[in-house]
Amino acid sequence: MEFHYATEMNGNVPMVPRLTKCVQSKQVNLFKEEKDTKESEVLTKTSCIEKAYCTILSELGENTEREGLLRTPLRAAKAMQFFTKGYKETIQDILNDAIFNEDHDEVVVVRDIDFFSLCEHHLVPFFGKCHIAYLPNKKVVGLSKLARVVEIFSRRLQVQERLTKQIASAIQEALEPAGVAVVMEAAHMCMVMRGVQKMNAKTITSVMLGRFQTDSRSREEFLSLTLGK
Repeated sequence: MEFHYATEMNGNVPMVPRLTKCVQSKQVNLFKEEKDTKESEVLTKTSCIEKAYCTILSELGENTEREGLLRTPLRAAKAMQFFTKGYKETIQDILNDAIFNEDHDEVVVVRDIDFFSLCEHHLVPFFGKCHIAYLPNKKVVGLSKLARVVEIFSRRLQVQERLTKQIASAIQEALEPAGVAVVMEAAHMCMVMRGVQKMNAKTITSVMLGRFQTDSRSREEFLSLTLGK
């Protein structure tokens, strides 16, 4: 205490506040350096993807210097990064603060969740509706978070079968419910725009876990609520 009083009387700044300001300054600098590094990495990746698209356009016979295509490689690079942003997101990030204790054990259904994804075989879109149901086991989740789960996995290069399973498994792991059911209906541009070119073809996939797999009545209730069957 005598030290502090003496330094204050002499017009000097006390040692403890000086150390605090020093630590805070270092923390700010470290945060800024980390942010700058991440932004630099993003710019580098975007630049590499942009160059790849420029090569693709050139090999297709286009003139990348013409007005309409001058910024197309950059726009395409940013679009592809958005289409695949699910690689940078985790279930824990979105569900940790959205799971609540609740004494409810009847089926919860969220249907007609729009989704868009890219087929990993041809890098063309497939899109449609996702229907989710779960049987709570003393835990419920914010309803919008189920749509976020769909978003995380659909914003990756996918096949519909794996996408359906990943969504169901993530909900099962996070909530530990008595059962999970997921049905996805989608149109695939790899069937519509190329190959067999069947405009009205739809693919339906499903995954049933827990009681939805073992109890036919629960399964039929879910299918009736979502697909009208």
